[in-house]
Formats: sequence, C-alpha cells, structure tokens
Amino acid sequence: MSRIGKKIITAVPGVKVTVVDGEVSVEAQKGMLKFKIPGRISCEVKDGQVLIKSPSNSIEDKSLHGLTRSIIANMITGVSVGYTKELEIQGVGFRAASAGNILTLIMGFSHPVSFPIPADIKIETPKPTQIVVRGIDKQRVGETAAQIRRVYPPEPYKGKGIRYQGEIVRRKVGKSTTK
Repeated sequence: MSRIGKKIITAVPGVKVTVVDGEVSVEAQKGMLKFKIPGRISCEVKDGQVLIKSPSNSIEDKSLHGLTRSIIANMITGVSVGYTKELEIQGVGFRAASAGNILTLIMGFSHPVSFPIPADIKIETPKPTQIVVRGIDKQRVGETAAQIRRVYPPEPYKGKGIRYQGEIVRRKVGKSTTK
C-alpha cells in the first residue's frame, strides 16, 4: 500500500462527498469538482471519511493509490477554502490590468499581451505589479499562473519579468571589460 494512500481523508464540515459509478463528486459553498477514479482503485465514503483502497502492492497500483488520495484531498480543500497563486512583475514600465475576462500585460514588447481568463478562474490585480490567481481546482490555478509567467519569465541578468511571490531568481554577473 502507498504511504500517502493509506492516510484517511476526513471530510470538512459543509463539504458533501459522493461516489457514484467510479466518479467522486465533491461539493461545497465555493463550487463542485468531479474526478473519475482509475479502474483498479476503489473509493467509499463512511462516517464522514473517504477511504481509498488498492487491490495489490504493484508499483502501478501504489502510485495510483497515492495519486487518487491526493487529488480527492485537494478537491476537498479547493471547494472549502480555495487555492491562490500570487505573481509579481518586476521591471520599469511593466504592469498588468484585468478587465472583464481579459488580463492585459504590458511587458516591454511592441504590443500589449492579452491573456484570456478561463471561466473557472478569477484573476485580480490589486496593484499594477501584482497578479492574484484564485480558483477551486489546484491544477487549474497552478497551470494558469504558469501560463501567465511564461509570457515573460524572469531573466537572470536584471531580474525583470513575471515571477511567483517570494521566488528567488539567481542573478548572473554581466559582461565585464578588462584591459
């Protein structure tokens, strides 16, 4: 058995977890998420706890066991609390603004970059140099933040670009002239 898969998931009050035909559905005040359980893994809800079982100790079953448990635990956290990723922009004249379902990034290119905001994600710009990505699905929040960061990743010489909040960019020494 997987060490992570063995851990019991306790449902948070106010979160409804149901398993129907190999699909886990988690619902709370923030929304609803669904996940199709891999074929060999079984899942059941008993007394407010979600139990995941694996048929054998093969490497594939162990990995699917732990993965399934982690995804369901993340779904419960997502619908009850939610997930947030913060990005910061560094560079003179670099800024962001969100209007409607479009995030506009001015990153020193010859044109502003328009980033369409997915329907299940909320993006806020409290300051022109700060972007906050919120949602209930951990994978979607992380992927959206990574796509925004890919527009202009931090460069190692001056440190300009879009980075995660608190990310440390290793700086390189620039060219020096010696005579």
